[in-house]
Amino acid sequence: MLNQLNQLNKLEILSCFSKDFERYGRVVYGYDFNELVQYAEKNTDVPPSGNIYVGSVDEMEGIAPLFSSLKNNFYGGMDVQIGYCNGNNSFLNGLEYHKSSEINVAVTDMVLLLAKTTEIKNSEINSSIIKAFFLPRGSALELYQTTMHFAPCKVKSDGFKCIVILPKETNTDISLENKEILTEEDRYLFKRNKWLLVHGDKQDLIAKGAFHGISGENLEIKFE
Repeated sequence: MLNQLNQLNKLEILSCFSKDFERYGRVVYGYDFNELVQYAEKNTDVPPSGNIYVGSVDEMEGIAPLFSSLKNNFYGGMDVQIGYCNGNNSFLNGLEYHKSSEINVAVTDMVLLLAKTTEIKNSEINSSIIKAFFLPRGSALELYQTTMHFAPCKVKSDGFKCIVILPKETNTDISLENKEILTEEDRYLFKRNKWLLVHGDKQDLIAKGAFHGISGENLEIKFE
């Protein structure tokens, strides 16, 4: 699959198990995600178009002892949420980050487009610095706090499925009216614990208050 993707795309696609990924995160071992993956395979759907994100699913969080281990060990006692992002995305579109690590578990094969917060220059990040990583089904990754990411890209026509684990209430709505701007970063705040820069192609998100901060090509991952 990885070789095929690299034959189809100008952007080099790397393995999440490569040394190159260590700048952005790490592969997560020691936790059994199998039951969670099986639930997502059977009980979550890929929408007909676009993407869907559900931040917290009771049944997924009810899988014990995984939920307790993630809360007490991985996140050091913080409340956490387990949900999913499924969809048909093939483009960069945006880059977000949180003031916490995020775990992604690949329910299907997929590609992540990543950058670092340190690569934001003058409130802008150019898509030419983006790195692409292939995640095979079943792999679990920690994305570090300083790693910018967005919706995965599909590598098959029937879309992608990804489990998303974060501190509780991340990505929930907050009021953006009269947002206090103390630093340049405050302009990127879009939802709770979510700082977001988007490409100019995403006028729908810009209209909702997202910061237009990505220049260059809106990268696309081709799979056929």
